[in-house]
Amino acid sequence: MADLVRQISVDLDVQIDFMSVSSYGDESKSSGAVKIIMDTKKPINNKHVFVVEDIIDSGLTLKYLLGVLSKRDPMSLNCCVLLQKEGSSVNVQAKYVGWVCPKEAFVVGYGLDFAGRHRCLPYVGELKESEYKK
Repeated sequence: MADLVRQISVDLDVQIDFMSVSSYGDESKSSGAVKIIMDTKKPINNKHVFVVEDIIDSGLTLKYLLGVLSKRDPMSLNCCVLLQKEGSSVNVQAKYVGWVCPKEAFVVGYGLDFAGRHRCLPYVGELKESEYKK
């Protein structure tokens, strides 16, 4: 997020708010149940909202999030994603996608984590199955 916001023109009046949404918990596979862990602090009605997401795996979390936010009457609602897994099962589209990665890859680093670990890596890497199946 910090790298992205540094690329936005200083002429724009950008405000940043955060949400924490998960369907993974501490698991390597989605539970299928999306949970809002932390909601926005500011109202978004009549605002242009741009969601910055780390990864689209199944697409379930982002589809749920966009549905929730659209009910809050934003002026516009778009999103970008750093990584999108090949063959996402839920039909959800990000306006901007950084990279597409293989469906079977479990990626960590550069903000992506597994059970709270590996988030601080300065790059995106694949966590081997032997590490997350422990």
